[in-house]
Amino acid sequence: MNIVVVESPAKAKTLHKYLGPGYEVLASFGHVRDLPAKDGSVDPEHNFKMIWEVDTKSQKRLNDIAHALKGANKLILATDPDREGEAISWHVLEVLKEKNALKKQMVERVVFNAITKQAVLDAMKHPRKIDAALVDAYLARRALDYLVGFTLSPVLWRKLPGARSAGRVQSVALRLVCDRELEIEKFVPREYWSLVATLATPRGDMFEARLVGADGQKIQRLDIGSGAEAEAFKQALENAAFTVGSIEAKPTRRNPPPPFTTSTLQQEASRKFGFAPAHTMRIAQRLYEGVDIEGETVGLITYMRTDGVDIAEEALTAARRVIGADYGSRYVPAAPRQYQAKTKNAQEAHEAIRPTDLARRPKQAKAYLDADQARLYELIWLRTMASQMESAELERTTADVAARAGARLIDLRATGTVVKFDGFLTLYQESEDDTAEDEESRRLPEMSAGETLAKHKIDADQHFTEPPPRYSEASLVKRMEELGIGRPSTYASILQVLKDRGYVRLEKKRLMPEDKGRVLTAFLESFFARYVEYDFTAGLEEQLDRISNNEMAWRDLLRDFWREFTAAVGDIKELRVAEVIDALDEMLAPHLFPPRADGTDPRKCPNCETGCLSLKLGKFGGFIGCSNYPECRYTRQFAPGNGANGGPDGGMKKLGQDPASGLDVTLRSGRFGPYLQLGEAVNGEKPKRAGVPKGMVPDDVDLDRALGLLALPREIGKHPEDGEPIVAGIGRFGPYVQHSETYGTLTPGDDVLTIGLNRAVTLIEEKRAKGPRKGGFGAQPGRPLGEHPDKGGAIVVKSGRYGPYVSHDGLNATLPPDVAPEAVTLEQAVGLLETRAARGGGKATSAASRSTARKAPHKRKAASPPVAGTEKKPARKAKRG
Repeated sequence: MNIVVVESPAKAKTLHKYLGPGYEVLASFGHVRDLPAKDGSVDPEHNFKMIWEVDTKSQKRLNDIAHALKGANKLILATDPDREGEAISWHVLEVLKEKNALKKQMVERVVFNAITKQAVLDAMKHPRKIDAALVDAYLARRALDYLVGFTLSPVLWRKLPGARSAGRVQSVALRLVCDRELEIEKFVPREYWSLVATLATPRGDMFEARLVGADGQKIQRLDIGSGAEAEAFKQALENAAFTVGSIEAKPTRRNPPPPFTTSTLQQEASRKFGFAPAHTMRIAQRLYEGVDIEGETVGLITYMRTDGVDIAEEALTAARRVIGADYGSRYVPAAPRQYQAKTKNAQEAHEAIRPTDLARRPKQAKAYLDADQARLYELIWLRTMASQMESAELERTTADVAARAGARLIDLRATGTVVKFDGFLTLYQESEDDTAEDEESRRLPEMSAGETLAKHKIDADQHFTEPPPRYSEASLVKRMEELGIGRPSTYASILQVLKDRGYVRLEKKRLMPEDKGRVLTAFLESFFARYVEYDFTAGLEEQLDRISNNEMAWRDLLRDFWREFTAAVGDIKELRVAEVIDALDEMLAPHLFPPRADGTDPRKCPNCETGCLSLKLGKFGGFIGCSNYPECRYTRQFAPGNGANGGPDGGMKKLGQDPASGLDVTLRSGRFGPYLQLGEAVNGEKPKRAGVPKGMVPDDVDLDRALGLLALPREIGKHPEDGEPIVAGIGRFGPYVQHSETYGTLTPGDDVLTIGLNRAVTLIEEKRAKGPRKGGFGAQPGRPLGEHPDKGGAIVVKSGRYGPYVSHDGLNATLPPDVAPEAVTLEQAVGLLETRAARGGGKATSAASRSTARKAPHKRKAASPPVAGTEKKPARKAKRG
């Protein structure tokens, strides 16, 4: 009997079918041990000794492997063909040695790039030893990440309240997002004008020509900077005679893109489908490990973590055969196309991502896949096939037009492209980020030099230059790869960490830095500049590659890094928090206090008008506060123009006065979003406040609506059956109506301020008709989000006693405060559940145990103030909704 160890149960199931009765295939379920999350797991004082810990679940699986080895002839380590796979095999082997589970058994390492029967059987014939250089590179990377995280994070907690952690690569990725935002804020738009003439040939065919010169001088895109200049050119063109000058037609070829690597797959799936990189990798993992096709588990794509762009010879032959059969011999190039990888890292340069069987068309595979799997498989198939197709043949035509207006000669130009042979474009066209309209894609009509052209109209259009676009997930991955930051297999997890820790958010599919992300970046750039430099991080990656190529000792890298890093940490430890705040206030000043249009001091407090605004740090991170605190309690979030982000401009907007009390009613931005406030705090007594409900645009809130929200809950009327009051209010789960102990949730068409008695009674009775919840809190069915992509079974979002949460197969994960239960996505839910499972616990309890828990006394923390930096508040009982 031979024992085979792989990472996942799905992979184990497939290999068992391929290898037959002489093999027992067991899964390690990924990494079996890791560095404990505490100081001392990596010891620089003792040659960077690393202490590894096996968790309880992994211990059981390792025991199963050790037990299976009794009487076995051979241990075959068949984990993934990359650095992480090599590390998993090494960890398994080391633990088995510690258990004395290996006697006379042979130990072999096999790798295969695709989970097909042929690939697996071929790999079994060519075993090797564990690659020590790859393991060393893994150890160096793991130690670096640990040392940075566990050394820098405590400094952040002491010096930068609100910061959760910093990472070796994630902090540099965050800097990219923050630097782009700073570029956008500093950008000054520049006015320019374009002039376009719509002309007609003698045969009546219309086309457009753009102004490119006048009086022997070239005119560039930004050269016409005022309306007066544009109007002068327009008048001249209105009275001009147009003739065709020279016409130049140049044949050109467009070559297909190479097959997918990890990063290009993530980019293209993001552009075409809106998939997050983490979601793309989860789907690709399923396609790689195999799906059930007519009773047989079949791996549909090759290994999805790769930097390589080459394809195996048999796959090239298959691709050319399918292209010829489906599209004809004209689309098959004379020789197979060979591509060269552009990345510096060669150790992970395996075969490109491709279908394992190119004859399996997407339509054939679709019946066995879910919607997202089918789309990703089709994308990989199309890209692979296109990469081996004939080039597209184009003809790019440029026509120069002369416009003579009296003594003036004005030059115009028209461009267009004609596809003579579509080649690979018949199958696939690569998407791009932030592309403008391509004028050359237009086709020009037939015309000849010297022909007279008729004027149809002249357009003079005003434009303004635009700032660089914010990064999408796809363009950030592309930029990180260009700079050599991190490695493609890590990009998905890096982006997920930045989102999970609240350093960035996705808005209209663009990455926006949150305030605490900007504070963290400013802190690191001020006091740890070297460690967030792009070149330094890329240089570390190159050194890690040298280790994997057996060109450098991994402990030498750690010694050099640790010596300089500890010195930098030692310097910052001596600084007081006030000094850190002053440095950040100065560095972030262009962002926090941009010049005002009226020329007044941007730091002048708009509330008391005598205080000076500056950066403050509270338990929830950074905010802007007044120097006259506590007499003046003005605060706002970072961005002065918060109106675009769901809050009032300037942090506070006066809506008017309450007729009853004479107090000011203001709209403000707080930690938990926009809210309304009546008056100011007096003698320590907090003013009345009301949150702006989700879905309500803050800019649409006027004085009457604000007073209505501040007056909630309100009595709608008496119930017609028992005469008891029905009230409307806003609770933790949104707007509601209440009668006795029954709460009815308002639908999107209902307004909590205007809902009438008849509608309220209907909602109450509908809620009663559903009956009471069974099994206590959390037992309601919840809103289904979809099937778990890896494990199957429904994932639902529910409202529990302690807030909204997502649930799958008895595992519960609480939603973060910034994720609304009605807005949570399947992808977010999977990530939350995985994080909860990794920490342990989270299993739903029985009704009996919940009942016992409800009877037990417990303490609750005081509620946090809605605005960072204000006084502490006493605990209050939340309203039900």
